[in-house]
Amino acid sequence: MHLIETVLFLLLAVVASGWVARITRLPLPLVQIALGAGVVMITGESVDLKPDIFFLLFLPPLLFVDGWRIPKAALYRDRAVILELALGLVVFTVLGLGFFINWMIPAMPLAVAFALAAILSPTDPIAVSAIAGRSPMPKRLMHILEGESLLNDATGLTCMRIAVIAATTGAFSLTNAFGTFAWLALAGVAMGVMVALGISLLKGAISKRWGEDVGGQILVSLLMPFAAYLAAEAVQGSGILAAVAAGITMSFTEREGSALAATRIRRAVVWDTVQFTANGLIFVILGEQMPSIFARAKEVIRSTPHAEVYWLAIYVFAIVAVLAVLRFLWVWATLKLTLFRGRLSGGKRPKLRWRLVAVMSLSGVRGAITLAGILTLPFFVQDGSLLPARNLAIFLAAGVIIVSLVLASVALPILLRGMEELPDTHLHTDEDRARRMAAAAAIRALEETQRTQQDVHARADEYAEVVARLMETYRHRIELYSGEAPDQVARNQKLDALERELFMVALKAQREELIKLSRSRMVGEETARKLIREIDLLEIRYD
Repeated sequence: MHLIETVLFLLLAVVASGWVARITRLPLPLVQIALGAGVVMITGESVDLKPDIFFLLFLPPLLFVDGWRIPKAALYRDRAVILELALGLVVFTVLGLGFFINWMIPAMPLAVAFALAAILSPTDPIAVSAIAGRSPMPKRLMHILEGESLLNDATGLTCMRIAVIAATTGAFSLTNAFGTFAWLALAGVAMGVMVALGISLLKGAISKRWGEDVGGQILVSLLMPFAAYLAAEAVQGSGILAAVAAGITMSFTEREGSALAATRIRRAVVWDTVQFTANGLIFVILGEQMPSIFARAKEVIRSTPHAEVYWLAIYVFAIVAVLAVLRFLWVWATLKLTLFRGRLSGGKRPKLRWRLVAVMSLSGVRGAITLAGILTLPFFVQDGSLLPARNLAIFLAAGVIIVSLVLASVALPILLRGMEELPDTHLHTDEDRARRMAAAAAIRALEETQRTQQDVHARADEYAEVVARLMETYRHRIELYSGEAPDQVARNQKLDALERELFMVALKAQREELIKLSRSRMVGEETARKLIREIDLLEIRYD
């Protein structure tokens, strides 16, 4: 009963955090962390964060849905930048920050310093998107950061695992480290692809022969990331990469369009709820751990050469500064050698502006994965003695999380104001072209149906009237999204926006009238619910 009450209380904190964030205009992650810390200080009780359970419950569904929904074309287009950030930057950070921490705090062994640097290397895109929500981030930049975070979690955790082995055994082999990393990556990706592909083929065959159960399809999609994660962990692969690979594979299998429309709509709503709830719980639980970690400051400072507690704050700010500098240098070099190497359509070479590099550098916010990962540090080494500076590493990781969140909350909205999109040699006409081609396909299908239907001659007038009405709608869409003169395109877009605005007014009037009819019992409750649902679907379509 106590566990159930705790879970319900955490869910209530997630709901309250949304209201508080709207009222105070503060970033949602900071509000959720503050609420979690407040709950502990008021009640004196907190959730015992077990890293293995945390990774299993929260990471698979969140990484799965990110891999499922991230635009694959954007991911492939910027693959060089993403891989350089997710792999090269992590190794660069581990080496640079690890040596710096060992130099700054000689009491922390080099292997432990490398472990701390490794777990500080993964970024948290959830926090970045929430912080940048007040001043929207350019889409292409956000896609790069999301792609980076999908891969650097596994890279950082793998580097940490290697560093922990070196810290506990006192031995390190570059060959073994490379082999371990390669197996974790390959086995994780392979298991994720196989699990997602196998489940998709199986449920597709069952649905095709015996019909589709909407509720069952949604439940299968919810269980798929956990199956991929556990399968990969069973063969000593990366469960994180397996969940990402399963999500990406799921997006390709869904392109066949075999699922019912009702399944896709309801599944999207369910996954939105899961994503919101899991993200909120992560930061609330993160906040609950902070008071106990910071309460041990006096104990932690004893493992350093200094006796004053304020030196812990100096260490934290120094680590944040070095992380920012390392990321700034790597991001500048990566963008200079990739995105800004070619020329735009006009023959001009794009300029790499410092504000873009600063935004990408500050977007390296650390979050719950960092805290959960650092808590997996073992207590003892191979000979049975205590692992040196374990509590200090946990304290520093927690401090870096808070400082990086606050710093990004203050600086990112300022830097993002009026920021231009990344230079792109591709024309941003994919959506318009797709709409035109889909509308043209609809017109051809209507014409073909009109010619081939057996009863078309008996009902020629009815067919002609309905087909003409539908074809006029699709011709209007083709005209609206055609590559005309800029002035005409702008005018069409304004007319389209006005049409949506007026249509929403009409839908609102319809809904209010149906509610009145239902209250006065002039229309049955079931009928009113059905008609209001139709209006709701139309509103979602036009909003």
